[in-house]
Amino acid sequence: METQVTLNDVVLMNRPGRRRDAVSLFCSACTMMAGGIGISSLNKWIFSSCRYPYPLFLSSLHMLSAALVNFSLLRAGFVCVGPQKKDEDLPPRVRRQIFGLSVTFCASIAFGNMGLNYVQLSFAQTVYATTPLVTMVMSQLLLGQEQGWVRYASMIPVCLGACFSVMGEYEIHKLGCIFVCAATLLRGIKSVQQSVLLQQLQMDSIVLLYAMAVPSFFMLLSATVLFESRALWELLTQKDGRLYLFLTLSCSCAVLYNLASFYVIQLTSAVTVHVLGNLTAIGNVLISQVLFEGHVTRLSLAGTTMMLVGMMMYQNSEALKSKLKI
Repeated sequence: METQVTLNDVVLMNRPGRRRDAVSLFCSACTMMAGGIGISSLNKWIFSSCRYPYPLFLSSLHMLSAALVNFSLLRAGFVCVGPQKKDEDLPPRVRRQIFGLSVTFCASIAFGNMGLNYVQLSFAQTVYATTPLVTMVMSQLLLGQEQGWVRYASMIPVCLGACFSVMGEYEIHKLGCIFVCAATLLRGIKSVQQSVLLQQLQMDSIVLLYAMAVPSFFMLLSATVLFESRALWELLTQKDGRLYLFLTLSCSCAVLYNLASFYVIQLTSAVTVHVLGNLTAIGNVLISQVLFEGHVTRLSLAGTTMMLVGMMMYQNSEALKSKLKI
């Protein structure tokens, strides 16, 4: 049975290069959070301000960017770990697993972007705040990983705190709510699939993201042709230069976010990456306040405190169990 690793475990590992791993993990976590804030804010800005409501096409551009960037990194020889150092080295069984990950990944980002087309960013972040708990349950159901009651208990302040931190007055669009809830479930499943490939099969993050991005791009492009056939034409005839700028920035953030999150999962666990991801809710609240006329309330501040307490509980779950003699 696979043992999940937390951020503290990485720092405390008694092996050569542990300090380098800790620094790399810290940088990756910061990059992931910054990329997550950028993606959510830029996508919402594209849909609301630039009036370009084509979430499937936007998702396909994200995957195309990931494929191009990671192809360049592979050809430049940046891969130095893992049994498969090139995408050509992947056996058929692994390719099938990557294809399954691509399907889940495409569905999760497509549903998420479609949800942002109907609901406010604060509502989407409220629902996404439950992703760590969903991922934990999926890890136990699909992989048989025992989490322990302390980690489950830590999810209460983590999820509720993140919900409170972004909670505000907003109208709930039924279709948008369905899309966002579906995206949350698929995010949890996606992270479990990623952890199997990155930890159990020891794939390199760059190799995995490139191998996943190529089929994901074609799937999303096919969906674009079927459901958003005017997207490319309207993009080519668009005279607003802001749209091209925001699309470029959104694609850049998506590449950084995916690479960083893959690396965080490789060093920690599928649950940890979403516990860290909930910190992006704080940044999204601040960005929403500036760009989308949101506001920070006392409930938001209390929620942020709860979330940080829950994260400390999660990271120190083994120590808490020892002190409680459980």
